[in-house]
Amino acid sequence: MQVIIRALNVLQAIARSKEGMTLQELVIELDIPLGSMHRLLAVLEEQRFVSRSPTNRRYFLGVEARGLTERSNARTPSLVTPHPELNALAEQSGETVFLTEIFDDRAVCTALVEGVHPLRLFVRIGQEMPLHAAAAARAILAFLDDQTTLRLLEARPLTPFTEDTPRTLSEVMERLTAIRVRGYDTCDDELDRGVWAISAPVRISTGSVCASVTLAAPARRSERAEQRQAFRTLVLQAAQRMSEDLGYVRPGAVPVRDELPHMPDVPPRKGPLRRVTQ
Repeated sequence: MQVIIRALNVLQAIARSKEGMTLQELVIELDIPLGSMHRLLAVLEEQRFVSRSPTNRRYFLGVEARGLTERSNARTPSLVTPHPELNALAEQSGETVFLTEIFDDRAVCTALVEGVHPLRLFVRIGQEMPLHAAAAARAILAFLDDQTTLRLLEARPLTPFTEDTPRTLSEVMERLTAIRVRGYDTCDDELDRGVWAISAPVRISTGSVCASVTLAAPARRSERAEQRQAFRTLVLQAAQRMSEDLGYVRPGAVPVRDELPHMPDVPPRKGPLRRVTQ
């Protein structure tokens, strides 16, 4: 029974932490020997009750654990913004980058880092992105279930911002299908005339998309194919690293393991397990 209690305590501790927990933090909080904790986490990870970020090595609730607890209308912030990758992306590209998240039925800019080149896009933190016309919104919408996607798109008019804006539901749905295949979206003169943008989805530990990261640049600085390819690579890399920081592990990736010395466990203390509360 002790191992079951320990497993439940581990899941409860990780669930209380929005930023995930390291192996050492779990050992200290739950007063479980290091060797035992390592073996316990290995089993929980194998069974997908926890996942481990390959970048910061923090543990998060996995697909199976979240499936037991999540509610369809639950929504808590997934990222502490601005994420360092936004600053890195803006510095590497020289262009404006921003993060977008879905709140209820709106796609909202939640973080913004301006590049070295001024860009008059009228993008600001808190601004709503049109679901059908903005790559930032479509990069999230494409990975929602079809019922939710249709409900969101049918709830408001598909306003044409330029001659290239998708104007019908079928056009938008066709675009979303393409986004799911290639893993990113671009917006070329569809929302702002003379502006090119590329967006990629950010995932949490279960693989669900929680946000998008977008790079936007004037057409004159992004018209060459090689420049767009360079921006595409930077955005996809940033989205991947942000996802890994949230506990997402790409299918087929080799889990990160700690090198632990072979030593016997220290007997656990008598009495109930000690917990540290915030």
